[in-house]
Amino acid sequence: MKRVAIGGLHTECSSYSPLEQQRGDFTRTEGDALVRMVPVDFAALGLAPLPLFHERSVPGGPVAAGCFAAQRGEFMEALRAALPLDGVLLLMHGAMFVPGTDDPEGEFVAEVRDIVGPEAVIAAAFDLHGQITDRIVRSLDIFAAYRTAPHVDVEETRARAARMLAAALAGGPRPSVHWTGVPLLVPGEMSSTFVEPCASLYAALPAYDMREGVWDANLMIGYVWADAPRATAAAVVTSTDRAAGRRAADEIAAAYWDARDRLDFDSEAMPLESALTALRGAGPAILADSGDNPTAGGVGDRAEVLDAVLRAGLPGALFAGIADPEAYAAVAAGAREILTGGTLGGGGPRVTLPVRSAHIAGDCAIVRSRDATIVLTRRRRPFHDLADFAALGLDLADFPLLVVKSGYLSPDLRALPRRQIMALTDGAVSQDLAALANHRRPRPTWPFQKERA
Repeated sequence: MKRVAIGGLHTECSSYSPLEQQRGDFTRTEGDALVRMVPVDFAALGLAPLPLFHERSVPGGPVAAGCFAAQRGEFMEALRAALPLDGVLLLMHGAMFVPGTDDPEGEFVAEVRDIVGPEAVIAAAFDLHGQITDRIVRSLDIFAAYRTAPHVDVEETRARAARMLAAALAGGPRPSVHWTGVPLLVPGEMSSTFVEPCASLYAALPAYDMREGVWDANLMIGYVWADAPRATAAAVVTSTDRAAGRRAADEIAAAYWDARDRLDFDSEAMPLESALTALRGAGPAILADSGDNPTAGGVGDRAEVLDAVLRAGLPGALFAGIADPEAYAAVAAGAREILTGGTLGGGGPRVTLPVRSAHIAGDCAIVRSRDATIVLTRRRRPFHDLADFAALGLDLADFPLLVVKSGYLSPDLRALPRRQIMALTDGAVSQDLAALANHRRPRPTWPFQKERA
């Protein structure tokens, strides 16, 4: 049995967020629970898994330099303790932003390589919104990334990486990773694999896997809300034939570049005021507050959509949710009036809510005020799955309008028979790319320098 360590770091960081991530924002997975994150029969693959740890956070602002240093130090200490190793399976995201460190994942993976040595095989599973650099590619032997956005193939991607690792360790030819950058950066909302052109681009990837000498083909959209030198899209290919790998990467990159003018939002998208007008008399609907989406790195505490909907008099709205530990505590203490909005530094208006009724359910305070129901959360979190609402005793059928902090909708919400509108709102993950500070990204990058790209 080949000894394989498993672990990694997983987060997505907006450099425009004022809220720095600390250790308490991360959830650690260890032991058998970490092994179960990779849905393969390790023994059948000839692998003996040695779980280190995996730390993951709700996407947010920059990771504090001290936090990253501590995570990295603990991981490398655990890795050294697990030696000797035949391989490593890294479960990563790829969009970490650490002030003062241009390529945190690159430094992390390079140190893993230094510790395990040149003979060990290192495989990694990445989010397709991660960033790729030469340092990452040089340190890895195997690379696999999600092929869906919204992401419904997370476990399958980890399994792909594990199976390739097993094949390499079983005595097959040693693979390598090749990449071709694409000077193009757009939000996930403009590159959803549920719609064209990305539906076809990603559907084409398995055919590359069937080519002689190619193991796994990937298209990385990259992460648009970090103003960093490594910010780019990329084609990344694992192959045992270097020339075949380079050809495949070049072709995938060219196909994505050629499709750039067809990249567009995957749902109705409009400014907030236009969205409110469109929602009058529209029947059941979902309104996505895109600029403050916590699963893209937004703070999740802004209240301007709440304020606008209340002012517009749209009845029966459910807001899920606004991150506000102070308002949560006030509700728990029995306050009959609360103030919410911008508590964590995300900006926007402060909104006064008279409390008609309220109750606490776990980390949420459910407040009924002014013909609306507002979910206030003690910690930043999304509401993407129907189970999130069921856990709070909320039946979406009772609410003509559901407001969520989201960009593209999760599969659960997308499947609901409601009109779906994405509001182009302010926040740390604003879809208004032209308004983003753009000092450190490579130039030219489309659409930031559209005329020169």
